[in-house]
Amino acid sequence: LDTLEEWVREIFSEIPNNGLPRPSFGHLTQPFDTPEFHKLYRVVPIRKVHSLTITWALPPQEQYYRVKPLHYISWLVGHEGKGSVLSFLRKKFWALALYGGNGETGFEQNSTYSIFSISVTLTDEGYKHFYEVAHVVFQYVKMLQKRGPDKRQVIWEEIQKIEANEFHYQEQTDPVDYVESLCENMQLFQKEDFLTGDQLLFEYKPEV
Repeated sequence: LDTLEEWVREIFSEIPNNGLPRPSFGHLTQPFDTPEFHKLYRVVPIRKVHSLTITWALPPQEQYYRVKPLHYISWLVGHEGKGSVLSFLRKKFWALALYGGNGETGFEQNSTYSIFSISVTLTDEGYKHFYEVAHVVFQYVKMLQKRGPDKRQVIWEEIQKIEANEFHYQEQTDPVDYVESLCENMQLFQKEDFLTGDQLLFEYKPEV
């Protein structure tokens, strides 16, 4: 460790610190507020696959990284058990898979907006009924909105425990990739959360 520290000091100590704040683009609100955004686009794929993707542009969610509200919603949307969207669509023989969420990349989440998407892999029959599939997805989201977050915290705590287990028992990553991810985290999180801010859930705040 002493040798590594010596190398870091030798290589990086001459880089000047200009004392500039991290740039923010939060004043650029509603980047997708255009007539073209509220439309259905049909794209012909190269390989034979049917996929329906519904995308919402939301206000920035970076400041809620300790709560991770989009992770909570994606967990509910992506649930595959009884009563789930995918379970219903499979009974209709309309869908093979469903996933939703935000990858927390700079493209999907930044100081201007956050993107939330739900993508459904359709069967040939499901492709013929994609309007009905979209309707089911919107109905489910509306139900979640009406019911609100789980008051007993059971679901949130379940997600928290699973993410904690994955963090503690994760495979060792390449050091170069790990340093790169930590440098990115340093731009986003408080100092005490540099190592864990992108993975763990810390606070339950149903209002968020």
